[in-house]
Amino acid sequence: MTKRKRRRRRKTGKNAAAQPAASVDAPADTAANEAPADAPARPKPGRKPRRRRSRRFAGSSGPAAPAHADAGSPPAPLGQPAPRPAANDHAAPSVPAAPMPQPVRRAPVYAALDLGTNNCRLLIAIPTRPGQFRVIDAFSRIVRLGEGLSRTGSLSRGAMDRAIAALAICAQKLSARDVVRCRLIATEACRAAANGAEFIEQVARETGLELEIVSRETEARLAVSGCGSLIERSARGAVLFDIGGGSSEIALLDLRGRDTRRLSKQIVAWTSLPVGVVTLAERHGGRDVTPEIFEAMIQETVEMIRGFKGRDKLGAMVGTDRFHLLGTSGTVTTLAGVHLKLERYDRRQVDGLWLTDLEADELVARIAGWSFEERIANPCIGSDRADLVLAGCAILQAIRRVWPAPTLRVADRGLREGLLMEMMVADGVWRRRDPTRNTGT
Repeated sequence: MTKRKRRRRRKTGKNAAAQPAASVDAPADTAANEAPADAPARPKPGRKPRRRRSRRFAGSSGPAAPAHADAGSPPAPLGQPAPRPAANDHAAPSVPAAPMPQPVRRAPVYAALDLGTNNCRLLIAIPTRPGQFRVIDAFSRIVRLGEGLSRTGSLSRGAMDRAIAALAICAQKLSARDVVRCRLIATEACRAAANGAEFIEQVARETGLELEIVSRETEARLAVSGCGSLIERSARGAVLFDIGGGSSEIALLDLRGRDTRRLSKQIVAWTSLPVGVVTLAERHGGRDVTPEIFEAMIQETVEMIRGFKGRDKLGAMVGTDRFHLLGTSGTVTTLAGVHLKLERYDRRQVDGLWLTDLEADELVARIAGWSFEERIANPCIGSDRADLVLAGCAILQAIRRVWPAPTLRVADRGLREGLLMEMMVADGVWRRRDPTRNTGT
């Protein structure tokens, strides 16, 4: 046999031995009798098979893995090296380990609850830019906790049940958030009621919420803290008022040389009138209010203000162009909504709105001329406020008579915002470097 024939015979034997290697890279879940679609074709007899480079990268997570590598095998876990190649193979290219993901830094969550004579309100927020925060959840419901309080001196069972039902919803919202700090306050109704402390204990038992009855001075300070950003920068003086359900807080601000970071320090006098929309409407009636009744409500409130010894602390600034009123309450926000002819109340359009002296007079006169049914029909008043809005207008008119101003600014914010601001300032959230980067909720 010639040398050429012997070489040809050896090549034929090697080809036959190499045929089973075609199914090495088949996926593990491929049936035994079914060749994978991307498997290489069998080499023809008599031809030298192509060198199969893919075996070297089987199971590797490197970028050089061939297209027909096992799709069913999981990649190497992040941060761990890929499996080593066989000892008789050439070294696979090294793949740098992926860095471990950094934990997301979440902004702290704060909550503030204000249980007033008429409303139960909750805000849950996270700090953003210095001096600001973003509300991530909120709740508000008219509960009329102070209903009948001026006659009986105690909270009624029906009023307490309504309030507890609203507070139970607030408790659910709080438990659904990772709140780092909260403050829950109750105001005039619980302050004045003979069974106010007993009611607070009942709330704790049934909802788990620990409410704090705050003083009138604290309430006035919180109102200033919550609304301070709406004070006109060029103003030299302002009167901020919060017309509540059972009381009305008034603060006089001397803004000459003010420290805008701590506006509450610019309070030169404050008072809490023992009158609100609920108490005044119960004394004079809220459904059918004649012009005489309306004027009597105004005069009663004016007499209360005249008993306030610090009412003249702003002196000659009152009535000038650099003096204005700032009101935070359902009364002034309702006036703003009526002024804007809103089909549905919209806080974004109301908060910060300016009303001139003439516009405020026209609005009060228009609402005072409506019947009870007409007040219900207005979308910004509705049935919940129809019997209270004129009492609020009377208190507003009394304030405007004592402190006349060319403009009135409307604030749809108040105690809750003040609570949030004070907690965040106390915790120094805005002193830290970039406290809200990569925040989540």
